[in-house]
Amino acid sequence: VQLQASGGGLVQAGGSLRLSCAASGRTFSSYAMGWFRQALGKERELVSAISRSGRTTYYGDSVKGRFTISRDNAKNTMALQMNSLKPEDTAVYYCAASTRAAVPTSSEQYEYWGQGTQVTVSS
Repeated sequence: VQLQASGGGLVQAGGSLRLSCAASGRTFSSYAMGWFRQALGKERELVSAISRSGRTTYYGDSVKGRFTISRDNAKNTMALQMNSLKPEDTAVYYCAASTRAAVPTSSEQYEYWGQGTQVTVSS
């Protein structure tokens, strides 16, 4: 599967952005999906993950209540709605796909990665 992330940009603190991940290749619904981020000088961290059906989701503690992950298997897309953004959300965001777990929570469980999209939140 090939993944293409988009939707990043520059936003003020308290603002919102919506990231999208478009997939092509094998059947999208075969993959659990996730959003990761990596800030400058920091390790990559899982932001959110979603099961193949979309019924089960996971959020990192730092984004709970602010971010919402979703997917549309008919359109081969996944989204991350980010509200109440903070400067510490600034990072490159990556989408990833996995066949290895129902809701993968570690980067090692993801086999396919998209290119990143930069999110910058100004204070």
